[in-house]
Amino acid sequence: MSDGAPISQSQRDIFSSLIPSSEVRSMAFSKLSLSLILTIVISSTISLAHPGGFPGWGGQGPFGGGSFGLFPEYYQFSCPQANDIVMPVLEKAIAKEPRMAASLLRLHFHDCFVQSGGPNWELPLGRKDSKTANLALSNTNIPAPNSTILNLITSFKRQGLDEVDLVALSGGHTIGVARCTTFKQRLYNQNGNNQPDQTLEKAYLFGLKSVCPRSGGDNNISPLDIASPARFDNTYFKLILWGRGLLTSDEVLFTGNIGKTMELVKAYAKDEGLFFQQFATSMVKMGNINPLTGFNGEVRKNCRHVN
Repeated sequence: MSDGAPISQSQRDIFSSLIPSSEVRSMAFSKLSLSLILTIVISSTISLAHPGGFPGWGGQGPFGGGSFGLFPEYYQFSCPQANDIVMPVLEKAIAKEPRMAASLLRLHFHDCFVQSGGPNWELPLGRKDSKTANLALSNTNIPAPNSTILNLITSFKRQGLDEVDLVALSGGHTIGVARCTTFKQRLYNQNGNNQPDQTLEKAYLFGLKSVCPRSGGDNNISPLDIASPARFDNTYFKLILWGRGLLTSDEVLFTGNIGKTMELVKAYAKDEGLFFQQFATSMVKMGNINPLTGFNGEVRKNCRHVN
């Protein structure tokens, strides 16, 4: 969600390197931001070990009852060193390629939404890898970058997420980049009349045109948050207020005139703490969209391939 460009082969190799034998900083990435990415990595990018040692495994959930679910102590017995294993590799990977942070956030969004420095939260763990993930399903379920506000609200509602979740999770675009192909129509032909999107601030429009020419350059990239592209903050929402949201799906949160998304953008632009609090809540909520747990799904030996 947060990085409009595809995850590169080198990034995928780093994801794999984080997994033990059988079983993924900005210029000044803060401890808070690393904590954000760490929780994402542990929850959805890797499965460090089979939780066979947890009390209740084999028919009972971790807290009693007969169903499996996600919970923060998932690796307490099977891999108590999970955090210590992941953090050093993660810090090294992000220091080498800062865009990795945004790619991991995007990966978490795709994993939860399709298979159904910043805030910190206690994240329920234990989500298994799908055996049926595929590109077609991703393209069908993930909202397109040129989505209308109604499309966005409908897509999120289908997953049990409301307008508050939509705006808060869109704030993940505070880091990462997008390819020209995802927003070029806004620069030259937004409504089929060979005119740019009128909601784009003029200086920002001219800057984007220099990066994305009318012909060619589809794989050129631009930051989703031009003011602080490598820092997890609330600047994304401030830019939207100024007509500097990069994607149509960003700007319509403020200009769509449906529901309460406009007021939420204003609120998060004004209060970074409020945004962080809701982002954490919505991330946990999204992570619980029909997770594969227990004997469903699998722990991939190579995160790029089904076992």
